[in-house]
Amino acid sequence: MTTALKHDAGFTLGLSQAELRQAGALATAKEISQQPVLWRTLLDGFEQETAGLLPWLNTVLQQPGLRVILTGAGTSAYIGQALAAYLQQQLGSQVQVLTLPTTDLVSHPQLYLAGDQPVLLVSYGRSGNSPESVAAATIVRQLHPDSHHLVLSCNADGKLAKMAAEDTTTQLWLMPAEANDQSFAMTSSYSCMLFATMLLFGADKTQASRMIALSQHLLEHSVPRLKSLSAHSCERIVFLGSGPLQAVARELALKYLELTAGKIPSFYETALGFRHGPKSLVNQATQIVLLDALSPYSRRYDMDMQHELCQDQQALSVQLCSELLNTDLLPDDDSWLSFPYALCGQLLAFFKAIELGISPDNPCPAGLVNRVVQGVTIYPLLER
Repeated sequence: MTTALKHDAGFTLGLSQAELRQAGALATAKEISQQPVLWRTLLDGFEQETAGLLPWLNTVLQQPGLRVILTGAGTSAYIGQALAAYLQQQLGSQVQVLTLPTTDLVSHPQLYLAGDQPVLLVSYGRSGNSPESVAAATIVRQLHPDSHHLVLSCNADGKLAKMAAEDTTTQLWLMPAEANDQSFAMTSSYSCMLFATMLLFGADKTQASRMIALSQHLLEHSVPRLKSLSAHSCERIVFLGSGPLQAVARELALKYLELTAGKIPSFYETALGFRHGPKSLVNQATQIVLLDALSPYSRRYDMDMQHELCQDQQALSVQLCSELLNTDLLPDDDSWLSFPYALCGQLLAFFKAIELGISPDNPCPAGLVNRVVQGVTIYPLLER
């Protein structure tokens, strides 16, 4: 399925260029709306872009007892968390797939890197300049000199990309230049690295095309509904997602927190886990977004939670993300829902930030939180 995608059609997200400039939202609007176009670029250029990478990767994956460690910091870490089970299913039992944030790996390396199993470290980084990301790659090389490294990044000039150019044990897949988001929060950089990894590890390309069409339809038809949902007078918001969608829920909670500059506390949980204490936070000012699964068995648990929350009549609102999608284009695998559901959460946060008078492009102008993390001291692994 090849679909002609219209980037400009959704660029302003229902706002004029002047309104976006005044709100400090121009870059974020572009970066959210361009995502289906960038995914199509990755899909169409896959064979050419990975001609040298795939043979190398296939050779590495043949190592007995291989551990594939998916790593990154913040949003980049959530990419691995969203993908770990999917990749494990794709690769089979001969490979162990782990997800490990660089922030954990750097602070406690011996805890996670003990043993002599061969390692493939998959590093995600929008800029490739986060101190922990660079340090994690260095530490893995120290503890596992024979390790292999795969970098997915959006910045050709970043430290991770430059390390890949200088090291024969490292391969780099650089995302389209437009994916190097210039706004504060990761949107298209997150989804492009997620999508690229699925392609790299054998995703069904027909399903990929179907997902792209589904997401484009969402941008063309559901933005007014999402803008209306964002206008609810919530004081806190909860994103619920299970299985591969739990990490997406976590990412969307972070996105909401970032774009609203912490003005509205955001939370994430699974549908089943929510009853085990976290549901205590629900009150009349709590907005709940349910990233509901499509697989019939898993969906039952989501529908039970929706029914319970509506019956309680305590939450401000309960929204199923699937209600915003075109049912004629739904994917076969819940992992593909990560992409349109990410769009839903990004748009909710985007419009809420504007409503609050906060610039989505730069929600923290004081510099207390930065686009590339600052203030991190990296200590040598082996103290003298």
